[in-house]
Amino acid sequence: MYFVEVILPLSLAKTFTYSVSEAEYNYIKIGMRLAVPFGKSKIYTALVIDIHQNKPTLYEAKEIHQILDEKPIVNEIQIAHWQWIASYYMCAIGDVYRCALPSALLLESETIISQKQEGFVEESLLTDDEFLIYQALQQQSSLKVQDIINILNKKNVFPVIQKLMDKNILVLQEEMLETYTPKLIRYVKLHSKYESNEGLSELLEILKNANKQKEIVLTYFQLSATEPVRPFGGKKPITVKKLIESAKSTSTIVKTLIDKEIFEEYYIQVDRVNFSGETKEELLQLSEAQQKAFEEIKQSFIQKEVCLLHGVTASGKTEIYIKLIEEYIKEEKQILYLLPEIALTTQLVGRLRDYFGNKVAVFHSKYSNNERVEVWQQVLEHSSKAQIVIGARSALFLPFSDLGLVIVDEEHEQTFKQVDPSPRYHARDASIVLANSHKAKVLLGSATPSIESYFNAQSGKYGLVEIFARYGNVKMPKIELVDLKDKYFRKQMSGHFSDTLIAEITTALSLGEQVILFQNRRGYSPIIECLTCGHVPQCPQCDVSLTYHKYKNQLRCHYCGYSMAKPTNCHACTSVHLTTKGFGTEQIQQELLELFPNTKIGRMDQDTTRGKFGFERIIDSFKNREIEILVGTQMLAKGLDFDNVSLVGIMNADNMLYHPDFRAFERSYQMMTQVSGRSGRSEKQGKVIIQTYNPEHNTIQQV
Repeated sequence: MYFVEVILPLSLAKTFTYSVSEAEYNYIKIGMRLAVPFGKSKIYTALVIDIHQNKPTLYEAKEIHQILDEKPIVNEIQIAHWQWIASYYMCAIGDVYRCALPSALLLESETIISQKQEGFVEESLLTDDEFLIYQALQQQSSLKVQDIINILNKKNVFPVIQKLMDKNILVLQEEMLETYTPKLIRYVKLHSKYESNEGLSELLEILKNANKQKEIVLTYFQLSATEPVRPFGGKKPITVKKLIESAKSTSTIVKTLIDKEIFEEYYIQVDRVNFSGETKEELLQLSEAQQKAFEEIKQSFIQKEVCLLHGVTASGKTEIYIKLIEEYIKEEKQILYLLPEIALTTQLVGRLRDYFGNKVAVFHSKYSNNERVEVWQQVLEHSSKAQIVIGARSALFLPFSDLGLVIVDEEHEQTFKQVDPSPRYHARDASIVLANSHKAKVLLGSATPSIESYFNAQSGKYGLVEIFARYGNVKMPKIELVDLKDKYFRKQMSGHFSDTLIAEITTALSLGEQVILFQNRRGYSPIIECLTCGHVPQCPQCDVSLTYHKYKNQLRCHYCGYSMAKPTNCHACTSVHLTTKGFGTEQIQQELLELFPNTKIGRMDQDTTRGKFGFERIIDSFKNREIEILVGTQMLAKGLDFDNVSLVGIMNADNMLYHPDFRAFERSYQMMTQVSGRSGRSEKQGKVIIQTYNPEHNTIQQV
């Protein structure tokens, strides 16, 4: 007897055994996906981690449903790495599997409900709900469970379905649907019989009275003439979309020409994410300090697997990364470049593409399922299109076969740690273990390293390379503290802005420079409170206070997304005296519009960057100086490079310092130093204003 050991994408700690035939046993390899039955009727995508002939003792092994892959889509190093994550972070291996694979590769069966063909149904014996389902099945051949939920307007419809099955009216089937579809572009080209001069004369004669069809054919000739000539002769095919747009015509006329066999139609598969192959010709020139750091990193890699690059903000760490990547590209190695925020990939992809052309792939959750499957396939095939992979923490699950270098930029960032759902892994630590499996090197980069990494570097476990000067000898920004206690006492505050900050913003704007304002809380206000009874609206699911978002006039939970309209009176005592406490980015933006009415003000937080290109839109607007003042949350603090920013304002440093977290001081120091680093990144020295009630606090003094 032959068996396979599989992982299921469920929160289950153990693996399961299924029986296979001898032919399947010889065909199946570790890392292939199988469709397997589990439970009463469900079918799941399982992953093979072992092939053996040991019969399970506790249960009868079921047969597999089908083999989904022709070759493995996961390698053995990955499986070993997943098992390490499950063990180290104390979670189920099924959770790691579900997290690692793009959901388009994790097919799951869906229950399809249809009516039994034979037998007579006595409609008078059916209840109202049963009759509604029966009636719906007269209109269409099958229904999904969600369809029945919509028809009955009930959440639990299974008792009704069960009764209809008992009455021998319904039958249930499980159906698996492939969710990944390749992107196909529709092309047309002229039929070969019309390519000669006689053929063209004949064609024009055929279309003599069909002006619209003739126009499309003439447009096709014009477009073909502008396209480069094909090496094996013949006209180059043109996309239907381009042809219709150029001829200002419709797809119906194109279809008529295809039916008449004047055009031939076919489809070509293309990548969803396609970067141009152009690269910069000039070589990257490092400064003296960068070159010294680069040589030290290479020296460190001879003895140590991990090296920490500790360079002040704007010291040019990215150029060193690029130079290092060049070395590994020459050796045909794969490179993984991890970033803490999706926002950072926008600027970085542009810079890397300039040097490496279409060798760069991007992998993160803002990309669609289909796009992520394509990147997965490219990495699996060791394609040159994905030699360098840039991504957020999930990119470390990709199927690398020859990983040479892992770069973890801004390694101190807390966003590398997954909080929910399980597995709650730390991408920095997990990537070091992954690199170790591939005998690859790891470079950790940060201006404010985490205490653990700095300790490991100081104690000799990691290599340590430091840069203390900014690139091009640009001066570090001048930092000024504003005591809010004193300003409120002297009545020198306008809303949440001190007179000092307003004066500095005015000066910067008058010189045509840009300003960044940092407030690490989105929304308008974190709390709405009743002045009569003190009631604060809470989320019914999470038991945390609801944040007020003024632009939608609603209260929203930042944990689960629950929302409700802003109440006009208190839910506890019906009083109309409601007030807001605290302030977020939305409130800062509104106050700025009142203080600087003729200034273009932008906001960058989770609310304004929704959608695939949300980040790009805001970053490009700020880079092109269409926005003069940018208000934002911690997204602004990480590695963004704007040369025209001369002033950074931190609205309230105490919010971070007194956060209930044992790392609060460490995080506050990192955040304030990083935000400060966005200022004065060109010749002119920048300035940072920190507003606080505790200017003597040790952490603020350190900054």
